[in-house]
Amino acid sequence: MNEILTSLGQTGIVPVIKLNDPGQAKALGRALMEGGLPVAEVTFRTGAAAESIRILRREFPALVVGAGTVTTLSQAEAAVAAGAVFAVTPGFNPRIVQFFLDRGIPVTPGINAPTQVELGLELGLEVLKFFPAEVSGGVKMLKALHGPYPEVKFMPTGGVDAANLASYLALPYVVACGGSWMVSDALIAAGRFDAVAAACREAVALVRSCRPRA
Repeated sequence: MNEILTSLGQTGIVPVIKLNDPGQAKALGRALMEGGLPVAEVTFRTGAAAESIRILRREFPALVVGAGTVTTLSQAEAAVAAGAVFAVTPGFNPRIVQFFLDRGIPVTPGINAPTQVELGLELGLEVLKFFPAEVSGGVKMLKALHGPYPEVKFMPTGGVDAANLASYLALPYVVACGGSWMVSDALIAAGRFDAVAAACREAVALVRSCRPRA
């Protein structure tokens, strides 16, 4: 498996982050590092994404910074220009997936059906994002998808939180889970980065309780 994806697997959880102001990126990056969660998936749900990725990459060399919610080629280009080292998409757009693959950047597109899994296999992908996880059937659906495709690994995202994280991480073919509860919009908007760091520490402890070697 790709080195970056392996590092995400070792972490066990990927914070899914929405920043409205790139001026908050440095404080957020510090909170992630202090919380022992050196990963950031910065989503292109706002216009602050590219600059936030750029700041995080510059200020925190040890932080694995990727781009999330990439839905257009222009966003993909901006993510690469900003220095994102991995990419996550909510759906499966072959053009966007190929754009990242052509540049050697691991990409995890969103899937929730067998046909989409086969699209991923056709492109040689090792890890797919199961999204939106909970409303797509959760652990039960993920088990069903894995059955005919034992070589594929997944990153469930969407409705994953502290209450159900363990049920996903118990599956050996789940690399990591995406979640936003430790980097909630409310905490970021209030500038409560001490609380973000504390929530990250709790999330890391939870992962370790699920995966003793994580």
